[in-house]
Amino acid sequence: MNDSNIYCLRNTGQTNNLEIITNKEIRSWGSFTTLLQEDNYRIKRLEIYPGHRLSLHVHYHRSERFVVLSGSCKLQVGESENSLCVGQTILVPQCTIHRLENPGVIKLVLAEISTGNYIGEDDILRISDDYGRS
Repeated sequence: MNDSNIYCLRNTGQTNNLEIITNKEIRSWGSFTTLLQEDNYRIKRLEIYPGHRLSLHVHYHRSERFVVLSGSCKLQVGESENSLCVGQTILVPQCTIHRLENPGVIKLVLAEISTGNYIGEDDILRISDDYGRS
C-alpha cells in the first residue's frame, strides 16, 4: 500500500468498493487528506509529526471536532490545555482560539469533522505559527 494514498469504503448502491483518494496535502507539521466534503461539513484525516504543532488559530465560520485515532494529542482550546489519547474526542466551538500538538514520539493521527456555514481553508486567522505563516 502506497503511504500517499488513503483507502476508504464507498457505497455505490450495489456493493461496497475500495476507492483510492489521493488528495493528501503535505504541510510542515505533517499532512491532511479530505475524505468527504459537502456544503456545510468536511471530514479530514490529519497526520501530525512527533514534536510538531499547528498554528494557534481561530475559525469564524465553523466548529471542529477532533477524534484521536493513533498517538497522543495536546490541544489548546481557549485558555484550557487538554491531553487526549486514542478514542477520545473534543469539540472546538466556532470563534474559539485553538492549537493541536503532537507531544509524543509517534505520528499523531486524528479525524477532523468541520461543520458550519462556510468550511473553506481560508477561514483561518493565525495568531502564532512555528513555520512563519500568516
